[in-house]
Amino acid sequence: MPNVPYADASAGHRARSEIATMLQKVGCTQVGFIDNFQTGELVLTFMHRGRPFLLRASARGWAFWFLRENPWHARRKVAEAEWSDRAMRQGMVAVSSILRDWCRGQITAIECGILSFEAAFGLHLVGTDGQPMVETPGFQKLLSPPNGDPQ
Repeated sequence: MPNVPYADASAGHRARSEIATMLQKVGCTQVGFIDNFQTGELVLTFMHRGRPFLLRASARGWAFWFLRENPWHARRKVAEAEWSDRAMRQGMVAVSSILRDWCRGQITAIECGILSFEAAFGLHLVGTDGQPMVETPGFQKLLSPPNGDPQ
C-alpha cells in the first residue's frame, strides 16, 4: 500500500522512549513530548546544560503527503473522512519515528566528532523570545536566497 516512508510505522511510543534514552546519553536532563492535535504537530522539548531546545514535527504535513500519494477513492473500505483521520493518526506515529531517526543521526555525528551538540541541535535552541532559533523572526533574512529565486 504505502509509497510514503513511515506509512507502516507502528512504534510511536517506543520511538519516543528511544529518543529520550539517546538524549539522556548526551547529557539532556529533561525530555518531553507534546501532541498538539490542534496544529497537528508533535513537539519535542529537552534541556541540555540548562538550555531549552524545541523541535516541531508536522503530522499534518506527513498526512497531507500520504493523502496526495494515496488518495481516497470509492473502492476503499472506509469513508473519505475516516481515510483522512487514519492518515492523521498515522502521521503522529510517523513523525515520532522520523524524529527518532533524525536524532539518532545527529547524536551519531556528535559521538564520532563530526558535530558538536550545538551544531547538531543549535537551530532548535529556544531564544529569549521563547521560540526556537529557526522560528525566530528575521532568521530567514540571515540566509541568502536560493539561486534563481527572487527575494
